[in-house]
Amino acid sequence: MPNQTIKTPCVGLCSTVYGDLVCRGCKRYHHEVIQWNGYNAEEKQAVWLRLEQLLVQVMTSKLQVLDPQRLRQQLEDRKIRFVPHQSPYCWAYQLIARGARVISKLDAYGLALLPEFRERNLTDLRDAIDREFFLLSEAHYERYIAPGFLRETFGAPLIASTLG
Repeated sequence: MPNQTIKTPCVGLCSTVYGDLVCRGCKRYHHEVIQWNGYNAEEKQAVWLRLEQLLVQVMTSKLQVLDPQRLRQQLEDRKIRFVPHQSPYCWAYQLIARGARVISKLDAYGLALLPEFRERNLTDLRDAIDREFFLLSEAHYERYIAPGFLRETFGAPLIASTLG
């Protein structure tokens, strides 16, 4: 595994340049993508934590991590980058995102799909996980972030008149 620290959630598939408010690649909000290099450590940590919480929510609904040490060793052996201090469910996502086409037995990686997902093709499941992660990020943005941007941009009276 490369001895580099992963410094950004970016996965090189940015859709914010096309006008998306939530990036379809890394699931950060457009302003987080733009301002990332200006964020201090606390601001970056808050973004990382939100992404981790949403991803864990999605992953725990699809699989179990039975052996975190085996999973970690497999990631290291295969040189798949992951964030060591994050949940093993985030590690499982990295494994599936990079290896869905070649993995035949998840138990070799310390993972087990929940019964309702055992018959699914791993590539299809990977795509479903990514879609659900994006939809959760988008819903979080619309619920908690967008109203604040509207107030900051247009002021409270405009919000009240458009909602009332």
